[in-house]
Amino acid sequence: MEETNKESTKDEIKYRGIRAMPFVIGNETFEKLGTIGSSSNLLVYLTSIFHLKSITATNIVNIFNGTCNFGTLLGAFLSDTYFGRYNILGFASVCSFLGMLVLTLTAAVSKFHPPECGNQETAPVCVGPTARQMTFLLGGFGLLVIGASGIRPCSLAFGADQFDPNTESGRRGVMSFFNWYYFTRTFAVMVSLTVIVYVQSNISWSLGLAIPTITMFLSCALFFVGTKIYVRFVPKGSPLSSVAQVLVAAFKKRHLQLPEQPCFSLFNYVPSNSLNSMLPYTNQFRFLSKAAVKTPEDHINSSDGSAVDPWRLCSIQQVEEVKCLLRVIPIWVAGTIYYVSVVQSQNYVIFQALQSDNRLGHINFHIPPASFIVISMLSITIWLPIYDRVLLPWLRKFTGKEDGITLLQKMGIGIFLSIATMILSGIVEDKRRTLAMTRPMLQMTQGKGAVSSMSGLWLIPQMALAGLSEAFTLISENEFFYKQCPENMRSIAASFFFVGMAGSSYLSSFLTSVVHKTSSWLAEDLNKGKLDSFYYLIAGLEILNLGYFLVCAKWYKYKGRAGDNKVSERTDQNEIVI
Repeated sequence: MEETNKESTKDEIKYRGIRAMPFVIGNETFEKLGTIGSSSNLLVYLTSIFHLKSITATNIVNIFNGTCNFGTLLGAFLSDTYFGRYNILGFASVCSFLGMLVLTLTAAVSKFHPPECGNQETAPVCVGPTARQMTFLLGGFGLLVIGASGIRPCSLAFGADQFDPNTESGRRGVMSFFNWYYFTRTFAVMVSLTVIVYVQSNISWSLGLAIPTITMFLSCALFFVGTKIYVRFVPKGSPLSSVAQVLVAAFKKRHLQLPEQPCFSLFNYVPSNSLNSMLPYTNQFRFLSKAAVKTPEDHINSSDGSAVDPWRLCSIQQVEEVKCLLRVIPIWVAGTIYYVSVVQSQNYVIFQALQSDNRLGHINFHIPPASFIVISMLSITIWLPIYDRVLLPWLRKFTGKEDGITLLQKMGIGIFLSIATMILSGIVEDKRRTLAMTRPMLQMTQGKGAVSSMSGLWLIPQMALAGLSEAFTLISENEFFYKQCPENMRSIAASFFFVGMAGSSYLSSFLTSVVHKTSSWLAEDLNKGKLDSFYYLIAGLEILNLGYFLVCAKWYKYKGRAGDNKVSERTDQNEIVI
């Protein structure tokens, strides 16, 4: 490959740092404007232009989002094992652009979408899409899935690759890059959910989808213009093979007994080029430690001390790295279930807004339904500085800990707030439906029912609380994965968040389908359904999830370092205070 010839030794690497940032940051900004601008209003697009039922549209969006997130694991694997981040990012960016182009054509060309609803005296007659129209639309979604699967797990790491981690200026540059990365992401999301959504809802779907398509073209152009100055590392294989070796070796030696003092008796080879920190021996998942039991059948290389057959004999350090990964999984499950409430609150707040009075005061300005999601982002933006500058210093003094409270405690608070969010959402929906039945407005929502006289501004508190919940859970979960997984598995750890989002999307789609088939809660016309009961059902699910999370947090042992007495002691204790 091209990358293999270019970088044979570390001395040949020329880090361009800041010089590469305009291309990387520009690519990231325009890419987020494109993808989020195209996908943030999909529910409204599918129901109003393609005349799909709300349940069908919700399931398509959930499956689309879930597949995009789940695909990041495959994208990370292909990047780290075969192709490298540059090649994956380039290919994925082109796929995203083509997917957005297809989506734009479905709105701009009349043959690619159903005709407008005909006017009848009783109700408008809406014709659904043909098989060819749906195939073309789903083809665009497929290209967007390929693009997201490659861009999401690789873009942040590729930007950090441009700085030399062995110099002070390089380390500062990485910190600056992370700040700019999240700033541009937030900026892109805000613009997408306000300006682009407004153009789509009030001016033209063709123009509203063409704008993010153009920004994605600019993203591709900026990325390829900077090709000559990028640092492109050669793939060195996937850490998943190390995990497989431990599992296979432990299974082969499942009948063996562990020595009385395993931490001193097990095979403990550490490669000279290992990036991982030394880990202390732990008693959790003891059966895996059998992979490091040396038997007469095991042979050692005389040159470096490594095992001749790594599928039969593994280092205890290798085993402990796998244990770290396994300990994270129960916490990841709790995070996945948590995001069901996030997905449902974001989906159904749009339908609530469609059948609410969205006028802003007494002026003739209507807030686009999809823009209500911005409230949760504003909540996060406002809360984080307050927490960092005001609450965190007080917590440090109160708890005596540098972080104030542990990462698992933050996640627990976020799950608790999600329960409060669902309960509040149910109360607001009950009020909205009551006013829709007793004091409806004159207009009707296309394909649905009467518009409630309740102001859409009453949806703000539930979205603000949802944002506060995400501020606790989302950030702490990402930090948790990064810190608790071994260093050589951090690219896989970065995919955990997206895979969890994928699982929550699929779970949300399944839950929505089951509730729709077994009850009348999720009717096309919210006024004839019981959306508040659905919210209470999710609140009950989150209560069970909170109980499960507390059990897992009590069991969890934080990753330590070998030779650090304080840390080693801490890993034998339960870190979270229940």
